Amino acid sequence: ILIDKQLDLDLNDAVAFAVNAFGSKVKSAGLADAVLEFIFDRLRARYEDEGVEVATYLSVRALKPGSALDFDQRVQAVQAFRKLPEAAALASVNKRVSNLLSKAEPSVKAVEARYFDNAAEFSLNSAIQQAYASVQPLMEKRDYAEALARLAALREPVDAFFEAVMVNADNEDVRKNRYALLARLRSLFLNIADISVLG
Repeated sequence: ILIDKQLDLDLNDAVAFAVNAFGSKVKSAGLADAVLEFIFDRLRARYEDEGVEVATYLSVRALKPGSALDFDQRVQAVQAFRKLPEAAALASVNKRVSNLLSKAEPSVKAVEARYFDNAAEFSLNSAIQQAYASVQPLMEKRDYAEALARLAALREPVDAFFEAVMVNADNEDVRKNRYALLARLRSLFLNIADISVLG
């Protein structure tokens, strides 16, 4: 109903309010999470009935959006993205980047151009900066489909980066800088969905 009527209700807030309203009449520990899990499982069944691939659903579920309407907008965007010629390669790259970052030493740092030693790094950094500027207004309008379509343009600089650059460089500063660059790349997509699930 929320999706069909275009009602933007945060289910986290709604379920928490409902559980609190019962007070001591119910065992509230973990109840809200269980109810939300049930709701989104029903949503998954709905998408399966509509022919939406499970991976598409899971790519959005990974982010746990609270609004069913927002969830649906993301699902429809990922569905459209998967039809693009760049989709499979970018999903694979996101999976690779996710794996790399999961094994990297924890380091939250800004990307610093002074540590670049390859033209492909400069190109990818520039492409990421342009992509951020391009998709930010779209994200604010929840135009996720157009945002993903624009992010598809990253395929070429991403491919060039991995062909020319060894991420795990011996120099610690260079290595951490490359991880920071890849983290920025990954965050661009994670603003919409975890497309590594599609790869």
